[in-house]
Amino acid sequence: MPFPYKTVLITGATSGIGQALAERMIASGVFVIAVGRRKERLDDLVKKHGSDKVAAEPFDISDLSALPNWVKHITTTYPKLDSIVLNAGLQKTLLFTKPETIDLAAHSTELTTNYLSPLHLITLFLPHLISLSPQPTSIIVVSSCLSLIPLPRCANYCATKAATHSLVWSLRAQLTGPEAEHTKHIKVIEILPPAVKTELHKIQKDLVEQGQGDFGMELDEFADFTWGELEKGDGPDGRDEITVKETREWVEMDHKRRGVFEGYVRGCREGGMKF
Repeated sequence: MPFPYKTVLITGATSGIGQALAERMIASGVFVIAVGRRKERLDDLVKKHGSDKVAAEPFDISDLSALPNWVKHITTTYPKLDSIVLNAGLQKTLLFTKPETIDLAAHSTELTTNYLSPLHLITLFLPHLISLSPQPTSIIVVSSCLSLIPLPRCANYCATKAATHSLVWSLRAQLTGPEAEHTKHIKVIEILPPAVKTELHKIQKDLVEQGQGDFGMELDEFADFTWGELEKGDGPDGRDEITVKETREWVEMDHKRRGVFEGYVRGCREGGMKF
C-alpha cells in the first residue's frame, strides 16, 4: 500500500528537511499544510505550487500556551487532515567548559521546540486522528541519529532528541496495544536523519567559524531516500523507523535495545499492567 495519507501537516516547513519533504509530497498529489515562523517563505511555497496543493499556516510551535486553540483551528479548517509530520527543531552549541557562554533561556527554547512541542502536538492532535477511524492516519516524528549516539558539542539537542526517540517507542506501543482498538489505525513513524546539509548548521556561528557550517548528507539525496521509504506505506517493505545506511551500525545497536524494550512491554502486559 503506497503512502495513504492525503492531507499532511508539516512543521518546520520553511527550510531544510521539512521543506524538502513538503515539496516531494506536493509533487505526489498530497495536500500539504505547511507550518513555520517565516510567513514569507510559506507564501513563496503557496505561490510556487498553488493554494489547491499547499496551505500556509504561519505559527511558532514553541508557543505552548497557544497550541490548543491553534490545533482546534487546524482541525476545523482542515477536517481531512490525516497525518502530522513533527519536524521543527533547533540545535545550539552547549559548552560546559565555558559555562559563562551558556544561554539557558535559549536552551530552554531548544527543549521546548524539540521535545515539549511534539509532546503537546501529539496529545492535542490525537482526538482528531482517533475520530477518523478506521481510515489510516499517522504521526511522523523527525528525531535524529544523535538520539542514539550523542555529540558532546550540542549536548542539549542530543538529549531532546533522545527523549523524543524514547517517547515515540512508548507512543507506538500504547497505540497498538490490547487496549487500543480505537487507535490501531494510527501509524507511528520515526525519521532519524544523519547530519544533513541544511540551515541547522549554517546558522550556527561557531560551526561556520570552524568551517563546519555546510557538512553532512546532501539534502536532496536524504529527502529522496526518505520519501521513497514513506511511499512504501503499510506494504511488506514499509518501516516504522527510517534511517540511512551511513548510520546502520548505530541503528543495529539500537534495534537490539528495541528488542529488549518490546520484550519488556510484553512481560508487563502479561503481568497484568495496562497501558
